[in-house]
Amino acid sequence: MQHNKNSIKVTALYARFSRNDSDNESDSIANQRKILQSYAKEKGFSCTRFYADDGISGTTFDRPDFQRMLTDIENGEIETVIVKDLSRFGRLSSMVGYYTDFYFPQNSIRRVAI
Repeated sequence: MQHNKNSIKVTALYARFSRNDSDNESDSIANQRKILQSYAKEKGFSCTRFYADDGISGTTFDRPDFQRMLTDIENGEIETVIVKDLSRFGRLSSMVGYYTDFYFPQNSIRRVAI
């Protein structure tokens, strides 16, 4: 694991929308982005990077932007991950638990589900 301790750490804003999950506009990528950016600004997270997987089921974790976010975590670029709610992170509770209970703490990542 490579950590760049001299650079400013990024707050990852992660959104996911699957047409199979919901037809609810409140879960759309655009709405999640707005909510996440507003929350980050309100809470003082100034250096953010948006990651989004649109149209991909939460039952898989092999999602392009999710994988890009993991790569950025492994490269030591991210210190916090914020999602609208854990269902946007993923639908398999065992895998969500792996990331929230093991992977994130192991990589010193703070997670926030608003």
